[in-house]
Amino acid sequence: MKNFIKNTGAKVQTKLICAAAMLRNKRGENFVDSGIKILIAVVIGALLLGGLYALFGDTIMPTVTEKVEDMFNFKG
Repeated sequence: MKNFIKNTGAKVQTKLICAAAMLRNKRGENFVDSGIKILIAVVIGALLLGGLYALFGDTIMPTVTEKVEDMFNFKG
C-alpha cells in the first residue's frame, strides 16, 4: 500500500510540475492559430450554405416544380 501511495504521489507531483510549466509559458502559441482556423471554417461554411441556397432557389426548385406539375397534368 505504501508503494502505491508513493507511486501515485510521484505521478501527481509530475503532473503538477507540467501544469506549472504550462502556466508559466507566456508565448501564447496556438491561440491565434485556432482563432484563424475557426474563422476560416465559419467563412467557408457560410459561403457554401449561401451558394447552395442560391442554387436551390434559382435553378433546382423551379425545375423540380415544373417536372412535378407536368407529371400531375399528364393527359395521356
